[in-house]
Amino acid sequence: MPPASNAISELLLLLDEAFQRRAWHGTNLLGSIRGIDPEPAARRPGLGRHNIWELIIHTAYWKYAVTRRLTGAARGTFPYKGSNWFVRDGGPSDDLKRDVSLLKQCHRELLEAVRKVKPAELGTRSPGSKHPRGFMIRGIAAHDLYHAGQVQLIKRLMTP
Repeated sequence: MPPASNAISELLLLLDEAFQRRAWHGTNLLGSIRGIDPEPAARRPGLGRHNIWELIIHTAYWKYAVTRRLTGAARGTFPYKGSNWFVRDGGPSDDLKRDVSLLKQCHRELLEAVRKVKPAELGTRSPGSKHPRGFMIRGIAAHDLYHAGQVQLIKRLMTP
């Protein structure tokens, strides 16, 4: 683990590498969805399986949830009703560009929340949270990479 003075900077770098910055591991989350159109984003890889579009909203939601836990913000401020998974089937009320913009906004808000965490707080829990702040921050970066891999696999399965 880096010295405490660099710990926040390292976590911010980790978050950005998982989401949008070039990294050695391959495609990040934003890169995995870049250029995808609504029809393939709404296509399910199998019966009862989540599609790429739902993964976009799911990852936005968890960025929001971690931000909320870090900042102590009230629950219920995510723009969509519900939690965790949100159905997207490409229907008339669905808007992929809006949902990708939401994902980017949630990432910016997460970075801002992490910047406000003091290095000494990384091993402590936010009020109402089960996990230490540093654990949640590292976890949300891993979450982005996990789902980036899922998106890449779904795209590959849809390619003839």
